[in-house]
Amino acid sequence: MTPHHLTAGIFAIMLFAALLHATWNAIVKGGRDKLMTTALVTGAAGVIAAVLLPFVHPPARASWPYLGASIVLQMLYYVLVASAYRVADMGRVYPLMRGTAPVLVAGAGALWAGMALPGAAWAGIGLICCGVLALTLAGHGQGGRAGTVLALLNAVVIATYTLVDGTGARLSGAPAAYTLWLFLASSPPLLVWIAATRGVGALGALRGGLLPGLAGGAGTLVSYGLALWAMTRAPIAVIAALRETSIVFAMLIAGMILHERIGRTRMAAAAVIATGAVVLRLA
Repeated sequence: MTPHHLTAGIFAIMLFAALLHATWNAIVKGGRDKLMTTALVTGAAGVIAAVLLPFVHPPARASWPYLGASIVLQMLYYVLVASAYRVADMGRVYPLMRGTAPVLVAGAGALWAGMALPGAAWAGIGLICCGVLALTLAGHGQGGRAGTVLALLNAVVIATYTLVDGTGARLSGAPAAYTLWLFLASSPPLLVWIAATRGVGALGALRGGLLPGLAGGAGTLVSYGLALWAMTRAPIAVIAALRETSIVFAMLIAGMILHERIGRTRMAAAAVIATGAVVLRLA
């Protein structure tokens, strides 16, 4: 039976995964062409996955339908990430798309999957989501309506693939193999999309930025792999919410490296997110 209590080890691992997630998103935001940078990151993750796959056992057949559904959802997610960062600041859209998703995961999990949570866990999820959404409302950066719409659409996609992959990873019996197959199969469709919309010649631009691509690829692969592993040992909704503490790291990166505006309200919201994470740990 999946436990309802986070161990200290899982909690620490998820904070590390959150840092990695914020880092690869910052790499995409900092790229001159957001879609091409996203393709570079996912392509690098696919190459890393291909190298590691011979050393793991394949996932159980019961997880294959979930793996196939997730591949489609992941492609849509990456396209929406690139589109959102093209029109809006990371400090605005990242909190909105990542912070709305845990509420959707918790609600859908409770209604359709029977993933009941204790009251304290709901309180922690609520605090994290409130803090995340407060970051968005406090934002004054570039974005506006277009960035908001894209972020909310992606929140639905994130919630959907989280439930799909959380279930698939449990059924796989091998979350590491499930993760590697997911990233290996997700990168070619995005490259095909770019070739179809921009021409095959556009793929030549991927030769540049090799080091950021490898760093981002390793970051997204390890981050999501750790999250899927954690979902086999704790409730999916709890891990999904805890993963969104990445917003705190993203806010620091946005202010210190990308030079976006960070004010007192955002700092207070970050404190609310941290409080929610502590409540989840104690639930």
